[in-house]
Amino acid sequence: MLKRSLVIARKDLKLSLSGGQGLVQAVLLGLLLIFLFSLSKPLGGEITPQAAGAIFWLASVFGLVLVFNDLFAIEEANGARIGILSSPAPVHAVWLGKGAAGFGLLLVSQLVFLPATAAFLGQSVHGPWWLLAVTLLGADLGLVIIGALLGALSQGQAARESLLSVIVFPLLLPVLLSGITLFGLCFSPEHTMGYDKWLGLIFAFDCLFGGAGLFLFPFVYSGEE
Repeated sequence: MLKRSLVIARKDLKLSLSGGQGLVQAVLLGLLLIFLFSLSKPLGGEITPQAAGAIFWLASVFGLVLVFNDLFAIEEANGARIGILSSPAPVHAVWLGKGAAGFGLLLVSQLVFLPATAAFLGQSVHGPWWLLAVTLLGADLGLVIIGALLGALSQGQAARESLLSVIVFPLLLPVLLSGITLFGLCFSPEHTMGYDKWLGLIFAFDCLFGGAGLFLFPFVYSGEE
């Protein structure tokens, strides 16, 4: 299954990067959001580290939606989803492959958002770099788990199921709150304290919804009731 997942991830990355639609849209929308929020900074004032973290993760979430909508639209536009379901490849390989591709694309977009956050919002990393990296990777994993389910749910289904995709967003609140708080600690010049509980919440979220996604994805992707 791992080999098939890698094949799907490689195929999705190649198609997404060659077309450039999902990644380019995610980067441009995220940069636009960061720039627009920078205009709310009072004259001569500063945006707080917590607010800067919130803006960064808001840009990441909107980018996540664009990335996964594009990844799942690849099969839907060509009617290839039925072919994948009819193939001997396990459906979980699709979830893992698209999750890996989405993780890579999201991470690339965030590597653009970080310097933009420093430039437009006047932030710099004062906390430990390892905390920033662990927070970024751990929170991205949680976002990708939900994003893969969201993308599968929103493609090729009736309007009622597209409406269900909106319900998924509240599930992101724990990992987003943790990411915002930890990024605020990293951007703040004050001593970082209490980060362990927030990191624990992120990885608990990843484990819980990773197991749920592994169970639910075959039903969501195949369109079963």
